[in-house]
Amino acid sequence: MGFSPWQLLIILVIVALLFGTKRLRGMGSDLGEAIKGFKNSVSDDDKSEQPKQIDAEKSDAVDTSKSDDKTESR
Repeated sequence: MGFSPWQLLIILVIVALLFGTKRLRGMGSDLGEAIKGFKNSVSDDDKSEQPKQIDAEKSDAVDTSKSDDKTESR
């Protein structure tokens, strides 16, 4: 059960009449900027987490070897 192209066109015309083209353009640009910001923040988080994960793995390996030394000395 989908919409035919004519039904979508009628809905778009009604929305344009209700809100006006100027307001729709503003809402569209705001939505585009929000999506860009979200994508940038997600990609920045991925880039910043990768070094942290590697550092955490290295520190875990160092911590494990230190705990082994403590158990051997007892």
